[in-house]
Amino acid sequence: MEAQQKAGEIKQRLDAITVSGAAEGGKITVNANANKVIQSVIIDEAFLKEADKEELEELLVVAINKAMQQADNVSQSEMAAATKDMFGGLGGLFGK
Repeated sequence: MEAQQKAGEIKQRLDAITVSGAAEGGKITVNANANKVIQSVIIDEAFLKEADKEELEELLVVAINKAMQQADNVSQSEMAAATKDMFGGLGGLFGK
């Protein structure tokens, strides 16, 4: 029961954490939460006018992957902290 409650608390915390990924020096920025839900995509207007479809698609993938990697990192940190809290001194038994 406590584990389910902790999991819910972690999910709420991850929902509140914003991560972002940028490509081409910030010409494309993707914002997501740490639960890997994309919240916004921002494309520089001048870049959009000049870019071709293929370039735009490639850079979107780069920005999305960067945001997802950041979300993974934050999620792992939150899970590690929660596990440490739940198991207290026993956390060391489960590897680090």
